[in-house]
Amino acid sequence: MENVTQVASYIVKRYNAEFHQSIDEMKLHKLLYLTQRESLIQLGEPMFSDSFEGWRYGPVMVSIRALYAENRLNESLPATSEFRYKAVFDSVFSLYAVKSSWSLSDLTHCESSWLNSRKGLSRDEVGHVKLSLDDIRKDALEIKRRRAIMPVVRKLYEGFANGNH
Repeated sequence: MENVTQVASYIVKRYNAEFHQSIDEMKLHKLLYLTQRESLIQLGEPMFSDSFEGWRYGPVMVSIRALYAENRLNESLPATSEFRYKAVFDSVFSLYAVKSSWSLSDLTHCESSWLNSRKGLSRDEVGHVKLSLDDIRKDALEIKRRRAIMPVVRKLYEGFANGNH
C-alpha cells in the first residue's frame, strides 16, 4: 500500500501542473477520497490504509490537513507507484479534477460510505466517525456497475433518438 502523504503530494503537484493553480483543501480531500474509491474500482484494492472521517462537507483525511496548511505536501510518489496507479489517477483527474470543490462535496454526499459515517449527526456537526472501507468498497461496486451499463443505455438512447424504437 502507498503512503497517503505521498499520494496527496502527487495530487497537489499534478493539479498544479495541469491547471496552473494551487488546489484548495476541500478539493484535495475529495480527490484523495475519489482516488481511493477509483483504486477499488479498477484494481479491487485500496491504494492506502489511512481512513477518512465523515465531516460535514464530505470525507476528510485528517492526517493531511496540517500538512496542507503548512504547505508540506511535497513528497514524491515512487515511480513504480505512479506507473502502477496511472490509470487510477488519470480517471480521477479526467472525471473529477475539473469540477468545483462544492460539486465534489455534493457528489460525496451521495456516497453510502459518507452517509453512514454521518448517522446521528446534525447537518452542521463536524463529525469524526471514520468511513468504513467496506462501505467505500460498496460505493465503488455501485459506480463500477453504473459504468458497465452506461454504453448500453447510451446505445438505447441513441437508437430511440434516431427513431429506431
